[in-house]
Amino acid sequence: MVHLKTLGIKAIAIGITVFSLFGIFYNANLTNLFWVSVLATGITYLIGDLFVLRRFGNVTASIADFPLSFLSIWLLCGIFIEASIPIITTSLMAAFFIACCEPFIHTYMVENLEDEKFEEQRERSAETGRLQTEFSEEFDSNVREDQEKDRDK
Repeated sequence: MVHLKTLGIKAIAIGITVFSLFGIFYNANLTNLFWVSVLATGITYLIGDLFVLRRFGNVTASIADFPLSFLSIWLLCGIFIEASIPIITTSLMAAFFIACCEPFIHTYMVENLEDEKFEEQRERSAETGRLQTEFSEEFDSNVREDQEKDRDK
């Protein structure tokens, strides 16, 4: 069930990006944009999220998602969209926006998937999140005065 939620979130992020950029600049057919979004979602999920994220962690997977998104969108748009201007610039912009969403998707996956590879990542993030702030009373004279008044009553 978590995989379906993650795929849905990823499909929405990629779909909004592809429909927005390629729909505006190339006046492309909605059916072609839909197939580009679906195929790019599948490719980036299988390679980036299920393979790279499990083996190397969130930072590496987020960095690897940029070229992966770029290549998949560039190749798929080259197949599905007939354009008179180069697709490479718009594919770079789309890959940038998708790569900005990926750390959030990876964090969701690491926190919600029951997998032993992700268990190690959760433990590492929990170790860094156990920091606490110390407070001392000797620097605030008003606190000491208030405590002394409370004791005297």
